[in-house]
Amino acid sequence: MALVKRKRESSPSPSSSSTRQPKYHVFLSFRGEDTRTNFTDHLYVALKRKGIITFRDEEELKKGERISELFKAIEESQFAIIILSKKYAFSTWCLDELAKIIKCKDEIGLEVLPVFYNVSPSIVRKQTETFEQAFIDHQKRFEENIEKVETWRDTLKKVADIKGWDLHPQNRYESEIIQDILKGIMEKLSSKSSSINKNLIGINSMVAELIPSYVGFGNDIYMMGICGMGGLGKTTLASAIYYEYSDHFEGSSFIANVRERSEKGELHKLQQQLLDEILEGSNTTIYNVQVGVEKIMSSGLHHKKVLLVLDDVNHEDQLENLVGKCDCFGSGSWIIITTRDEHVLVQHGGIKIYKPNGLYADDALTLFCTKAFKKEQPEEDYVQLSQKVVEYASGLPLALVTLGSFLVGRTVEEWQSALDSFKNIKGNIHDVLKISYDGLEEMWKEIFLDMACFFRGKKQDEVIQILENCGFDARIGASVLVERSLLTVDGSGCFGMHDLLAEMGQKIIRFESGGKFEKQSRLWLVEDLLLVLENDMFVNLTVYKVVIL
Repeated sequence: MALVKRKRESSPSPSSSSTRQPKYHVFLSFRGEDTRTNFTDHLYVALKRKGIITFRDEEELKKGERISELFKAIEESQFAIIILSKKYAFSTWCLDELAKIIKCKDEIGLEVLPVFYNVSPSIVRKQTETFEQAFIDHQKRFEENIEKVETWRDTLKKVADIKGWDLHPQNRYESEIIQDILKGIMEKLSSKSSSINKNLIGINSMVAELIPSYVGFGNDIYMMGICGMGGLGKTTLASAIYYEYSDHFEGSSFIANVRERSEKGELHKLQQQLLDEILEGSNTTIYNVQVGVEKIMSSGLHHKKVLLVLDDVNHEDQLENLVGKCDCFGSGSWIIITTRDEHVLVQHGGIKIYKPNGLYADDALTLFCTKAFKKEQPEEDYVQLSQKVVEYASGLPLALVTLGSFLVGRTVEEWQSALDSFKNIKGNIHDVLKISYDGLEEMWKEIFLDMACFFRGKKQDEVIQILENCGFDARIGASVLVERSLLTVDGSGCFGMHDLLAEMGQKIIRFESGGKFEKQSRLWLVEDLLLVLENDMFVNLTVYKVVIL
């Protein structure tokens, strides 16, 4: 439950461009009568166990709704696996779906991976045997729309020319093909992740420094803590290690936002996630933390070499309940923990502690310039100004990104004015970040504060609908915040915000109210909301409306 202010007056919106954010890793295209209950089902389950987000048509929607839903899912996927069975071409539904897939391949870069299930690519290409009979039927049925039939024919020819998997049951087991497909998808996803890591400025040098000094590839169980202030890039570093090395382990899991979710009473859900991801489906349900500890200890994890990341830990109990003393994990396992509180790591014991010092000067300047100038070097008139901003940010990646996004497109005089204002800030990171907030239009400030209090981790479309119902130009507002590096959208279409930015927003609200709950524009903690309601502390009840999240 949360409180949001009443509708605001709308204001003019600046223009903005959006980028494609895939919602699914894989879209499965298949003829249900041929493979739904055998090969397709086995493949779907295998993909899910590997944590690969997969869309499979469940045939539960009405025809008009279903085709729209399918086409949207195709547009929101990174890969399309097409299972071409003998009777695939008899389905006009499948052929329409296939035409959409090829269109997305050409227009938005959707990667297409065909599986020739007991049918050779040449049959699909030349449309002989069952494919020939299917098109005889289609030509009769669509004699007044023969162009549609020709589009289907051309689409099948294009698919047949794409390298895929040729599955003939008499030659290979289905399970072997499924493992090949999984390996191919995982490699492609890993390659995409590696390319992302390469674009994270300064990250490779930090990983190269960290791995040989703090963890190894021997038979010991290695525990490493990445410790430092917020905004230092701890989560980014842990993510880079995870994506770079997870293929070296028998199981892996990245548990994000441990502090936040523990405060919400969801520690048992994190235990469930750990087991499900590492064991690829644990077939157990955890209802409380103590049961979770027992399940982790007795689950057979001590036979597996695992890579586990626990991100943003703030209490020793979280480590005890998630990893114990690590004797439940197999030889050679890596346990990586990020935290702002070094004492948590010292309390637990047995953890090597790494404290990043921020980015080196050259990397810091490059990161800043990619935001301020959209290239790795400053413009000629801005060289000295850029160096001063970078020096001021002290190598803190979050500060470099937000300040660069704030200064982009501004004049030399505006840069100098901003630098003059920096002198009045005594190193408080919240005050540094607030510079970007202060540069927003009023409506974008309101959206930012709502995001900071209520909507981190929530689905983009759902949040935008709520905010639009409150009178915001939410879609363009969210785009502005993303452009200013104050908001992110992940691959699942959920909004994200750095902890420090969220804390800054909440601090602004508390400051504006003089620390009095009844005067706050937003209440995001349940206990605060109950206190206000129980004591009838609202100054003006009409200012608020309740939103159930």
